[in-house]
Amino acid sequence: MDSTQTQAIGTPRTTAQTAAITDRLYFVDHLRAALVILVVVHHVAVVYGASAPYYYVDPPPAPSLASLILFVFVLFNQAWFMGALFLLAGYFTPAAYDRKGAPRVLKDRLLRLGIPLIFFMFVLGPITAIGLFLPPAPVIPIALTWENFWRVYPDLIGLGPLWFVALLLVFSLGYIAWRQLVGHGRRGEQSTAAPPRLPAIALFIVALAAASYLMRIVVPMGRTVLDFPTLAYLPQYLSFFVLGVIAWRRDWLRTLPTRLGWVGLGIAVGATLLLFPIPLLGILGGTFRFLGNGSWSSAVYALWDSAFAVGLVLASIALFRRYFGSTSTLGTFLAQQSYAVYIIHSTLIVIIAYGLYLAYARVEFAPGTLLKFAVGTILVVPASYAAAWLVRRLPGVGRIM
Repeated sequence: MDSTQTQAIGTPRTTAQTAAITDRLYFVDHLRAALVILVVVHHVAVVYGASAPYYYVDPPPAPSLASLILFVFVLFNQAWFMGALFLLAGYFTPAAYDRKGAPRVLKDRLLRLGIPLIFFMFVLGPITAIGLFLPPAPVIPIALTWENFWRVYPDLIGLGPLWFVALLLVFSLGYIAWRQLVGHGRRGEQSTAAPPRLPAIALFIVALAAASYLMRIVVPMGRTVLDFPTLAYLPQYLSFFVLGVIAWRRDWLRTLPTRLGWVGLGIAVGATLLLFPIPLLGILGGTFRFLGNGSWSSAVYALWDSAFAVGLVLASIALFRRYFGSTSTLGTFLAQQSYAVYIIHSTLIVIIAYGLYLAYARVEFAPGTLLKFAVGTILVVPASYAAAWLVRRLPGVGRIM
């Protein structure tokens, strides 16, 4: 039994123990990289048939089983992966504050989050939005010329996928303010505490589902508010960020029992089998009442995605700690590029998806929706990491990304 297991529950750690516990958790790096890859694949799916707005779309000519598969794939991703990223971001926040103090961590967050956000909003995002002019299904049905581009440029300024960065900046500033006001800027103590038990997990799921249901009465899923496309998930994002902070204080990512990961997987699978068929029947019937507005199916969906998110996060933590807990060349490379990939991947998706459209047209080949999705994914993911590696080699960029 190692020292983290023998440490008395709730007892503050000594300096040596604190140093040991802050050793890099490679499985967390690998999990975060996997989540970013899933974000990229998610957006490729949106391009080819997920019936959601994006910078470029190449949808099937008519609804089909393939487009339904991609739509459901997107729903499953949306239910948990951004919440998981917020949890991991929250996990690293207290240590950064304790190590650097409020002024330095504030400066760090403004540089690492603020600069990419501004650059994307005013430069990279509008460039990526050129895809809105392009066939086969242009969102802006006018010719792509410099004159037309600059005429609509103000409308192209926006958060795009960097809504996550913007919201993370808000959460980070909130944490800094809270530490200053409540914690009085003192260094927080990290201690081993018992992992959450099943009754507490169940209570959290129910509370999250209730908050999500109420939120979606005001902001249904699919409605963009203040350029945030998924504000309906705000209760999940905020609560998972807070859970990440608590997880660091209580050392939960290291001490979470593997069996709890299996329980989490069972929760996710069980909730899907019992609850997801209800919104799925609505989708097949052409109704989308589960998106919100106080419907009973919205309550069912909120309970499903809350249980699915909590369960899959528990399972992924246990899985990655068990099988991806050591350093490797590939894992280190993916982890180092992940933030840059998140920032630039939409631009690469537009370039590659439009290039594939032209290539298919040139050879008069009409691949099916799932084949388009598979080819796009195979090309976009490695291209995003290669481009991220090149971008991070530019002077000063590596310090931010």
